[in-house]
Amino acid sequence: MSVKQLTEKRLEKYKEILLKEKEETQGIINAINDIQKRGSKESSGDLSAYSQHQADQGSDTDESERRVYILEKELKNIKYINSALKRIYDKTYGVCEICGEYIAANRLKIIPYAEYCIKCMEEEEKRKRRKK
Repeated sequence: MSVKQLTEKRLEKYKEILLKEKEETQGIINAINDIQKRGSKESSGDLSAYSQHQADQGSDTDESERRVYILEKELKNIKYINSALKRIYDKTYGVCEICGEYIAANRLKIIPYAEYCIKCMEEEEKRKRRKK
């Protein structure tokens, strides 16, 4: 049985895509961190660090929670991207980690850090739902 792997040319293409996505994701993380460092006083333009109206406080809290959610999502993306880059260096990128078949190019185009082919991903999701 031969081990499947993408050509060097295709691996290099996906490496470029992943590095670009990593750079964009890191930019989002840096922007959120900058906003969080400035705090609500500076970002809202208020003279004090506290909003004067309850509705303003709710808006500030909602905005802060939204930034935290986005930050967590982007940090997960960085982990996925780094894992995919490791698979490129190991020459295992583009091959399903469960069944060993190639991951469809269309799937990698949409989710460049995909670890599983669509069939195995669906099975994995079903398995996780049954566990709950």
